[in-house]
Amino acid sequence: MEHEAIKRAIEAEKTPFYLFDTDAAAAKVQKLKSALGPRAKICFAVKANPFLAGALEGAADFFEVCSPGEARICARAKVPDEKIVLSGVYKDPAEIRNLVRERNIGCWTVESLLQWELLCGCAKEYGRPLRLLLRLSSGSQFGLEKEDICRIFQSLRPDETAKICGIQYFSGTQKKSAARIEKELAQLDDFLRELHERFGFDADRLEYGPGFPVDYFGESPGLEDETLACLQKSLRAMAWQGPVVLEMGREPAAFCGCYVTSVVDVKQTDGENFCIADGGIHQLTYYGQMLGLKTPPVSLWDGGGERALWSVFGSLCTKNDVLVKNHPFDGLRVGSRLVFEQVGAYAVTEGIALFLSRELPPVLLWSKEKGLEIARGRVETDRWNSPEGEKEL
Repeated sequence: MEHEAIKRAIEAEKTPFYLFDTDAAAAKVQKLKSALGPRAKICFAVKANPFLAGALEGAADFFEVCSPGEARICARAKVPDEKIVLSGVYKDPAEIRNLVRERNIGCWTVESLLQWELLCGCAKEYGRPLRLLLRLSSGSQFGLEKEDICRIFQSLRPDETAKICGIQYFSGTQKKSAARIEKELAQLDDFLRELHERFGFDADRLEYGPGFPVDYFGESPGLEDETLACLQKSLRAMAWQGPVVLEMGREPAAFCGCYVTSVVDVKQTDGENFCIADGGIHQLTYYGQMLGLKTPPVSLWDGGGERALWSVFGSLCTKNDVLVKNHPFDGLRVGSRLVFEQVGAYAVTEGIALFLSRELPPVLLWSKEKGLEIARGRVETDRWNSPEGEKEL
């Protein structure tokens, strides 16, 4: 995150707040596309950070949407419908019918035989040809078993309105073994060959989630470069050489954001220095964070003075609200601002935001062209947690 962006945000807003560098997110997508070549397309997972949807419209090839709400976010962000891959383990029939009738969604995933029937029925009912991706299960609640996918191909009729355009596969995030990506792509290559041999099916595309790892705690330097190199090698080794759409959320978004919170109280108990911040774990999450036992990328914005070890706690009334344990800061005091980096993915939407009815912090966007923008102002949440609050909304 650029120093100038943080400086302007601190001058403009009281803490806590999120700040996302949209130029950095777009540059990350372009870097991935350049490294992987024209065969690889990038599909941004909107759930990672919906505030980036508009900024990435020109960089990402597709946008994975997992709910009707995310579909509406993309519409507001002027993301073309043809770029949307509407995914999700649960697809509400009424909402799906509305989307089929009113919008021209680019592609739909099929995660069960029931979803197959629903989408095929909608295609016929509204006379709208739908492009479908059959999601292959990795052994979890997501997707279809191979046998069910084969059953779908066996049941196909020439007049089907719904067209199967490819296979989707995602087995998880933060894959720290590059060999796992190599193995998964080899297995997918074999499955695509099997579908061709048995059913004459030639996929238009393969949708694959590589689950790139983000090294939040400095434990695995060089792992991301190693993973990218493995992905390049594995794609070249496939017999099937069609377009591969890579679903990514954490990798493009994580490095573009920071979260700024202020120290509001300091104390000492049994020789340990404690400070209280106006933010907390309801707004700040890192994958793998364990009660402050791992130190995320954090710095003191306006420090200067004697170095001491500090444990940083948030504003929630729970012992679990630990941000940092026994970390050295120079001159930490009441009023100091703590800047947590690499929070561009998930933190803004994944936290327990309504706990204690505290405000939702503002979201700021930064780009060289537009400067500092307010994407969302500060939002009071107490009305959402009160029976009487409904009357005020």
